[in-house]
Amino acid sequence: GVALGVLVVASPSKTLKATIHAAMVALKGALPGKEDYMDMFKVLYELFMTGKKSGLIALDEHVSDPNASSIFQKYPGFLKHKERVEFLCNGLKPIIDGKIKPDQLEPLLEAEIKTREEESHGPITVLMLVGDSLPGIGIVAAVLGIINTMAAIAEGPEAVGEKVAAALTGTFLGILGAYGFINPLTNRIRFNDEMEVKFYACMAKAISAFAHGLAPIMAIESARRSLDPSLVPGPDEMETQLKKALSGR
Repeated sequence: GVALGVLVVASPSKTLKATIHAAMVALKGALPGKEDYMDMFKVLYELFMTGKKSGLIALDEHVSDPNASSIFQKYPGFLKHKERVEFLCNGLKPIIDGKIKPDQLEPLLEAEIKTREEESHGPITVLMLVGDSLPGIGIVAAVLGIINTMAAIAEGPEAVGEKVAAALTGTFLGILGAYGFINPLTNRIRFNDEMEVKFYACMAKAISAFAHGLAPIMAIESARRSLDPSLVPGPDEMETQLKKALSGR
């Protein structure tokens, strides 16, 4: 109860909601995996090919309303992640509008990634505070238990033993909660955030490469090479899957 109070008092409402969401994602183990990257690459490839064949203005209908886009609808696994979709659309809109040069796009994407990364630090900071507080809360519980024990000395050894056990249980639960749950959870959330940032960075690399005039397949390849090989197929398999996706097979 005290730990929950620390969490609520120490967190602005936005951070508290983000902490609950981050904890749920961490407990589910929902990291960006091979399927997530392939969906992202397929969406990008189809958008890039559309822009190459029909002009960048043809992309406007897709990025203006992704939920109604025939391309995005083909990949519900990607579409359900609203923040990823928003990042992709925000990256393409300046190119479509012609408001910036390709060299100016990369700093914008990096700035957005940095902002998202900084926002993700809120839950980690709060949970670290809770984790650091739990052993102290356990000690306070133990002290209160000892005070109750001193008041019960006249009741005999059995009553004293029961109250001492209760006091030590408070210390045990505080340490267990900190080192057995909160701290590992915090570390998992930090790892998840790092993986999510890598996902955005990969997307940004592909968008930037396309903006600089690379062919769609090469823009995807430049992003693919920035990833751990275990997360993506090889170049030949990647090209085959992208072409199959484009042809609708």
